[in-house]
Amino acid sequence: MSRGHCILSHGFESGPAATKVTALAQAAQQLGWSSECPDYTDLDARSDISRVGDVPARLQRLLQLAGQRAAEGPLVLAGSSLGAYISAIASLQLPVRGLFLMVPPLTMGPLLALDAAAVPTSVVHAWHDELIPASGVIDWAGRRSARLLLVDDGHRLSAHVDTCARAFAELLATL
Repeated sequence: MSRGHCILSHGFESGPAATKVTALAQAAQQLGWSSECPDYTDLDARSDISRVGDVPARLQRLLQLAGQRAAEGPLVLAGSSLGAYISAIASLQLPVRGLFLMVPPLTMGPLLALDAAAVPTSVVHAWHDELIPASGVIDWAGRRSARLLLVDDGHRLSAHVDTCARAFAELLATL
């Protein structure tokens, strides 16, 4: 029996087989959690005012999927970049047990500023993120008393995939 279910959302111009979400899925499985990585690539191909695909449709897809998984035990949402943004926003509308956010954008054009449910939250961010300055994420995480890990990397966190998986496992182990 699963300890709970994790929905792992990939970033923009990525996919459900992306390196980071795949590493998180393996970490979850090792701890007895089920997981899935929804495919948002069809929505990312759409253009809207945020210039990163159809963000509202991404959020709706995540909310619908999470609703279908409600009976599978505690729910944890995780994501990278745009996937982190929609995971955080979705947590305001869902009963989630925890959040794991990698390089989360603090704003998405005219959409809501980054916000999240008051649940255990871990954030991994890059000191040299070329898209999202670390200072804003540090402030956001500090206001929430979230666990924050800053790494010497860029937005893709490509040199810290294993670090992200370990941080995710640490969050899951506390839930």
